[in-house]
Amino acid sequence: MKNRNAFDILGVLHENNKHLCIGLDPNKFPKGLTYTDSPGLAIAKFNCSIINATKHLAASYKLNFCFYERYGARGLEALERTCRYILEVAPDTLLILDRKAGDIGSTNEGTAHYAFNVLNADAITLHSYMGSEAMRPFLEREEKFNFVLCATSNPGASQFQNLAILHAEEGEGDLYHDVARVVTSTWNKNGNCGLVAGATNPYKITEIVRLAPNLPLLIPGIGAQGGDLAATIKAVGASMFLINSSRGIIEASSGPDFAEAARVSAEKLNNEILACKQVAV
Repeated sequence: MKNRNAFDILGVLHENNKHLCIGLDPNKFPKGLTYTDSPGLAIAKFNCSIINATKHLAASYKLNFCFYERYGARGLEALERTCRYILEVAPDTLLILDRKAGDIGSTNEGTAHYAFNVLNADAITLHSYMGSEAMRPFLEREEKFNFVLCATSNPGASQFQNLAILHAEEGEGDLYHDVARVVTSTWNKNGNCGLVAGATNPYKITEIVRLAPNLPLLIPGIGAQGGDLAATIKAVGASMFLINSSRGIIEASSGPDFAEAARVSAEKLNNEILACKQVAV
């Protein structure tokens, strides 16, 4: 694990036209896959089946911590099992822990240790509200990667992210503009930062790319949230990017064919990404 460098992995994926990020967020389980008695084992079995079916298509797997935390110790066991399995059978993919971490520095040291030393994740999601000092335990890990929330895809995102800020030099802009500026100019000293930009607002992606042209983007919002794939990829331009889909892939079927249905759904989205990218070039 010590030889893995997240930015290098991202670069190879970009060069090889691999942009599909699959969110392993187990919520609705297929019929026949019971989890009442042993949720940890059932979740791990479900995830491994999805991974086996999609590993030839996936650029990345993203695991949202909260979907595992809800099951307590057995859920965290499933999270750890899944991460080990990804690194074993799909070592060329980027392993992202979707933690949205952002507590004070000493607390973040524990989170960083769990993400990077226990799970051996390549990357983590962070929120910026408490500033760079608090983020130091993540930013100092040069071989790891940090996707900072910038313009998210949820309906209420604009409540704070669109707050107007007046700058003497640049005039008025929104708070998410400042996040992009600060991350690219200050936080990215080790070249290990990217931004989370939701597909539900391609204009914001255009603005983010303008302000932070060299930062890779993690893009949720395609599929269940209704993001426009073609407009999103056009907005991304030449930036490195990952398009995330969770429910649209892992919940493609509620029957015993769930893994095969996930493969078909992942293949369809992957083909659409490549087609949109070819048009946008």
